[in-house]
Amino acid sequence: MDLAEYALMDAVEDGMWWYRAVHARIAAALDARPGVDGLPLLDAGCGTGGLLRSLARTGRNGSSLAGLEYNPDAAARAAAKSGAAVSAGDVNALPFAPASFGALASVDVLCHRGVDEARALAEFHRVLAPGGTLVLNLPAFEWLRSAHDTRVHNARRYTARGATALLAAAGFERIQARYWNSLLLPLMVAQRKLRSNTPDAASDVAPFPPWLDATLHTATRAEAALAGIGLRFPAGGSVLVVASRADAGPAP
Repeated sequence: MDLAEYALMDAVEDGMWWYRAVHARIAAALDARPGVDGLPLLDAGCGTGGLLRSLARTGRNGSSLAGLEYNPDAAARAAAKSGAAVSAGDVNALPFAPASFGALASVDVLCHRGVDEARALAEFHRVLAPGGTLVLNLPAFEWLRSAHDTRVHNARRYTARGATALLAAAGFERIQARYWNSLLLPLMVAQRKLRSNTPDAASDVAPFPPWLDATLHTATRAEAALAGIGLRFPAGGSVLVVASRADAGPAP
């Protein structure tokens, strides 16, 4: 991403409603399917470290967390913010030994124009131990493409079905793909398609007025509660995908 986007992320990711919501979704997925006990978790494409800090605060020991970020300055920010071991590197060629991690999370990284989907997923599979858990958040639907995608260099957006097929082809199993940020989807469409679709539109990453941020966050919590009792939404602004590396198979 551009340096300005990293600065915006660093400033708001602890408090902005969307980051709090996606961090909660990732944490819940990992609670339900924690992966291999005793091995660290990798945040691949960790940005400025918000997810790592959130996971550390919710009970995952900082020494068991690791991050990787392409931009060295952002990697340094992430390490300082989270206390995790963060490396500068490329998700297309992860600088880690095979089967190093019990779980791997990656938020809106596979969609980036600098990422080769097949290579990155092969690397995620390689560094996960057998039985390890992969959790991906991905932007949904090409028809939701907007100036924000251009600003953060997103090359692609996904459907739940397409993401499932992509991970199956990469050798992952027990794949679950669900839409979220569904209750707010009409507002997202209005904001992206009607108000902020010009090339010079302001970033979607920004501080919100406290009342609005609280309202939006409440909507995401209500949606998560509905999902927790089994409700599945047919569309949403994002796709959350949870998968596993097979317990046994060919050596990486």
